[in-house]
Amino acid sequence: MIGHQAKKLEELVSSNAVKKSKKTRFVAITSGKGGVGKSTISSNLAYVLSQNGFNVGIFDADIGLANLDVMFNVKIKKNILHVLKGEATVADILIPVTRNLILIPGESGDEILKYADKALFERFMNEAEVLDKLDFMIIDTGAGIGEHIQMFLDAADDVIVVTVPDPAAITDAYATIKTIAALRNDIGLIMNQVKGTKEAVSVYEKIKKVALANIGSGLNLKLIGKIDSDLKVSTSVKQRALFSVAHPNSSVHKDITAIANNIAGSLERNVLVSPSESGLSGLFRRLVKHF
Repeated sequence: MIGHQAKKLEELVSSNAVKKSKKTRFVAITSGKGGVGKSTISSNLAYVLSQNGFNVGIFDADIGLANLDVMFNVKIKKNILHVLKGEATVADILIPVTRNLILIPGESGDEILKYADKALFERFMNEAEVLDKLDFMIIDTGAGIGEHIQMFLDAADDVIVVTVPDPAAITDAYATIKTIAALRNDIGLIMNQVKGTKEAVSVYEKIKKVALANIGSGLNLKLIGKIDSDLKVSTSVKQRALFSVAHPNSSVHKDITAIANNIAGSLERNVLVSPSESGLSGLFRRLVKHF
């Protein structure tokens, strides 16, 4: 049944290719367990990229614990399921956060695939063109390695695992990396809440050593960056503010800026593609290929 739905969606998405749009880079941020700062990093990363002149969408796929509305201090009334059900338009659910940054309240991949109605999906794809100019779409996935999370990890151009230098978190991060390695060889790692570069590199090297020994030499695990342990981060979260906004001169802002610059280096600039490869349309096109 799901395979049939996916085929219907793929046919619909493939037929939606007339004009040219920017090529969106899809970046999935995930973690082995909750509480390691995944959504905090996702939201601040999206903000910094937008301030660097990129058009950025952040898709909240952390179902059940969706908290990007808290991070950005905005109210969410409807999400992408309301659009697929015909109860709202894409424009209704989009939340402009700042210049160049849009929050897209999402849903899990398996829930999205339940709505394969031809008329509704065609309307959705047409409405989704409003997001065809995105340079980046940051996908804030749920924690763990469930199937609906793997859908987003498989659809992304880049997958980045967030962890902290805590034994339990590191064990969970390794398990996540092992699962992702079945889908792709290139995986990024962000070390959060570290004492500095030395600790970040040390923990990364340990994870990499175990991963290469058990997963295989084909794995390309890269350290994308680190975020220092700083009370400014937790204080900002409690105040419903981004630490990059509240503390622009802090070391943690410099850390997330370095991560943003690292990721921005992978963007293929001035590449025009069909709308079915960009924005929300591009994300859905990739999701349906999972089945």
